[in-house]
Amino acid sequence: MEAVVGDHLHIHSRTVGVGDRVGEVLEVRGPDGQPPYLVRYDDGHESLVFPGSDCIVEDAGKTAG
Repeated sequence: MEAVVGDHLHIHSRTVGVGDRVGEVLEVRGPDGQPPYLVRYDDGHESLVFPGSDCIVEDAGKTAG
């Protein structure tokens, strides 16, 4: 998985009744776009994320249009 600042992480919920989470990548701390990522979610919460298989990266260039 690779991301750049401005991309969005879409984390799919694995729990019934709990919605997916979407956050903006603020900082890439791994080499060559690799995790971990500092992410800000829609509610303003920031977290260091090591994405799993339930997560996809949405390219900021593709979602901006």
